[in-house]
Amino acid sequence: MNDRYLDFAIRYGFLILLIGLIVYFSLAAPGFFGPLSAAFVLQSVAITGILALGVTCTLVVGGFDLSIGAVATSALMLSAYSMVILEHPAIVAVALCLGMGALVGLINGLLIVKFRVPDLLATLGMMFLLIGLQRIPTQGNSISTGMMLSNGTVAEGTFSTAFLWLGRHRFDVVIERLLPMPVVIFVIIALLIWLYLGFTRHGRLMYAIGSNERAASLVGTPVNRYKITAYMISGVTASVGGILLAARLGRGDIASGNNLLLDSVAAALIGFAVLGAARPNAFGTAMGALFVGILLQGMTMMNAPYYTQDFVKGAVLVAALVFTFYLSSRRTGSGH
Repeated sequence: MNDRYLDFAIRYGFLILLIGLIVYFSLAAPGFFGPLSAAFVLQSVAITGILALGVTCTLVVGGFDLSIGAVATSALMLSAYSMVILEHPAIVAVALCLGMGALVGLINGLLIVKFRVPDLLATLGMMFLLIGLQRIPTQGNSISTGMMLSNGTVAEGTFSTAFLWLGRHRFDVVIERLLPMPVVIFVIIALLIWLYLGFTRHGRLMYAIGSNERAASLVGTPVNRYKITAYMISGVTASVGGILLAARLGRGDIASGNNLLLDSVAAALIGFAVLGAARPNAFGTAMGALFVGILLQGMTMMNAPYYTQDFVKGAVLVAALVFTFYLSSRRTGSGH
């Protein structure tokens, strides 16, 4: 393939595919193209997108966080437990969840940099630990107002209106009550992480650590501190996702976070293919989340069987990775 066309395909191929997907579903599925459908897609990807942005930070430093789904579900259950059973106000519930996310990220980071546990094993162990912890206070039951507690009393606390506002409020844009609050938070977090990773000294040092940890250490970069910071960012963003999910559902349900890990990891890895970056980046992650959301929304509106969705997501992920790394290696002349 001509180098010029190859460069163009690597840089813009994914975005062209995304636009083609929108055009195809707009023609094939009546009602797909419109503000309400767009708002639904954005709402469906907002929480997984927030988690994926946290994963992106750990990928930047050469790590990987498998515990994000469990952290998000733990935040969901913790916020419900705090308000419904302990009858805390919303601000306390939110603070507890954010603190929990930061603490989990800190422990993950310490396990990896101080105790030399491989990142996949450390975060996998944390994932199982959190899954177990979520079930202990309520014996695996969902948390909602009026539930029977183990001591025979009835939980009388409720989700506060201010907390539910985080997950259910919609802003007036073009039409009344169109833009969901979680989408606004997703965009804000994406912008902050994009600016942090791409335009600050700290972000560039994190990329340097992920590229060559030994070289970064030799020039005086506090590698361990940055790696711990990356895992703490991942933990906090995962807890934000859990808070928004709880605020949208209005109850604490362990099963609600089942697909969060896979969807967010897929979004982060698909982001490698956006603009030919071939590396983790916040803009690519946001586009990856949007791509998955559009794909699933279009398939749903075309009445595709639900069991085909995971297969299609996997196929897209594999194709994006092959597209990124194989074509990029050909461009640099190292491929075969």
